[in-house]
Amino acid sequence: MLINKVYERIFKIWRVKRLKRFMELFTPKPTDTILDVGGYPQTWTVLPQVAERIDCLNLKTYPWEQEQDFPEHRIKIIEGNACKMPYPDNAYPIGFSNSVIEHVGDYEAQKAFAREILRVAPKVWVQTPAYECPIEPHYLAPFMHWYPAGLRRSIARWFTPWGLMAKPTKAEVDEMVDTTRLLTKREMRELFPDCTIITERMLGVIPKSYVAYRT
Repeated sequence: MLINKVYERIFKIWRVKRLKRFMELFTPKPTDTILDVGGYPQTWTVLPQVAERIDCLNLKTYPWEQEQDFPEHRIKIIEGNACKMPYPDNAYPIGFSNSVIEHVGDYEAQKAFAREILRVAPKVWVQTPAYECPIEPHYLAPFMHWYPAGLRRSIARWFTPWGLMAKPTKAEVDEMVDTTRLLTKREMRELFPDCTIITERMLGVIPKSYVAYRT
């Protein structure tokens, strides 16, 4: 799909740069297992194997993402709810999540997501797009996340690059509006009170995304 190719080209450089920073800060051991909450194998295949195993947890799995498709990497694909994970406390050495918490629902659901990843891993890395950035990265359009939900529903299909390229149905527009909630820096501090918050910036000035990490 054209929109997926556009996303890949725009965000690949940022993802690789961010992953390298994660590696520098966390330096996973060869014996560590990393829980990638809401993540996909492609996040990790840009680098050599970085840990004993990467477990990618998602609400559902997809036929085009099978463990055997990545023979150079030890990746396990798991179905599960990020807001209610079936793991004991500190089950994983490292919990990782990239651009997921903004999709789990309302602020209460985001609180549950944060509590869970902080519970299941002593070390965590959670990235999310910044609400303060004027460009909404999912619609690829300015100011969309600042508009009321009703206005977003009205203009998303015909007045955003996402709508014009993806050609979403009304149900898909509704899903995008209902399941995308960007976080402010203040909210990130509230959700991750014992974490350091990094601000990634565009042009050295504009907040692009936030990373909460605990090592």
